Amino acid sequence: MPRKSVRQSKKTSNRTVEAPAPNTKPIQLAGDVEAIRKEIRAFLQTKDPDGRSIGSSAFGIYAFYDYDGEPIYVGKTCEGLSSRISRHLTNQRTDAVAMNVLDPFEVAEIRVWPLNFHRLEKHQALELLAQAEYTVYQKLLRESKLNAVLNEKPPPKTAAFKLPKDYRGRIIPDDIYPLRKHPDIRIARRANTIASLARVISERKVSKGLRRTLLTQARRLEKLAAERLKDFAGKYEEEGEEE
Repeated sequence: MPRKSVRQSKKTSNRTVEAPAPNTKPIQLAGDVEAIRKEIRAFLQTKDPDGRSIGSSAFGIYAFYDYDGEPIYVGKTCEGLSSRISRHLTNQRTDAVAMNVLDPFEVAEIRVWPLNFHRLEKHQALELLAQAEYTVYQKLLRESKLNAVLNEKPPPKTAAFKLPKDYRGRIIPDDIYPLRKHPDIRIARRANTIASLARVISERKVSKGLRRTLLTQARRLEKLAAERLKDFAGKYEEEGEEE
């Protein structure tokens, strides 16, 4: 008899999928992303006067600055400066990133205030942490040309806090800094962030603070676009003509 061909069909199985072999190469990050992460790690390993890495501080306040030196976000942590900042800037889920409040692409510099609270009772440390956050927040509002940052919720008003030494550093390598700083790139990114945030607001019930953040983003976009337009003062307004 002629042999019948048997068509084998794939069957679903409940068996656990095996992990890759140990020698499997990990997925590589884009070159510029890995370079920026390296700069972040290097900054957080900066030593304080006692020889400790600033990123190892469990308590601290941190702030992000854009390419114009404008403060754009303030945060606090009691879980470690290094881990908290890394979650923000490596697109791991945080409230600010998830809600399209903060675009990590906008961050050119980090500033931190490590706080040595490890010998205090937890409730004392948290009370002083709140005071430090409020003090930094007010300080950065005074620094801002728009008198605003992107935080959805301003910290509650507290007594002033005497801030310790702060550390500030750029996290964008020299070879990619000019491209990232280019105003047309930043205008496009900022417009996209605004559109994403506006969509979030249109689809759910949100706080007044998030709407205030949208307004701040719009003001930041207007300011950057107006400054970019000045670069073309006196040029003929012919379609397609660029510098």
